[in-house]
Amino acid sequence: MTEVSFYHLTEKRLEDALPQLLERSLARGWRVAVEVPDAEQMERLDQHLWTYQDESFLPHGTDAAPHAALQPVLLTGTSDNGNGADIRFLTGTAAAAAPEAYQRIVFLFDGLDPAQVEHARAEWKRLKAAGHQLTYWQQTADGRWEKKA
Repeated sequence: MTEVSFYHLTEKRLEDALPQLLERSLARGWRVAVEVPDAEQMERLDQHLWTYQDESFLPHGTDAAPHAALQPVLLTGTSDNGNGADIRFLTGTAAAAAPEAYQRIVFLFDGLDPAQVEHARAEWKRLKAAGHQLTYWQQTADGRWEKKA
């Protein structure tokens, strides 16, 4: 079964937390897909991943750009696995459409958004009932991740 992790954003915004998680995924040799809810957020993340650190960037592209299938990190607005990703990050209220297609699924949800919290709870119940291995991580006051379940 697919390993499924829930990351509860309480201290940092998605844009601040995501690059570190993507770097860790790439360090493991995984191809990555990041599903975003709309074109506006995709544009923000696309720009941010090029500039979030002065000394580095994350190689990535969007599913609207040429050669999307070749991207190590693909930002997408669909549930397709356009780059053959091993790990899929789901933001906002995106659902895990085909979790068995990945080694790991990661839900990143904003703890200040009731709709995202409720969606994460519903996905937890659904995926647990399907037999997936689940973990829950919450940010500490200093922005680090602490495993809670």
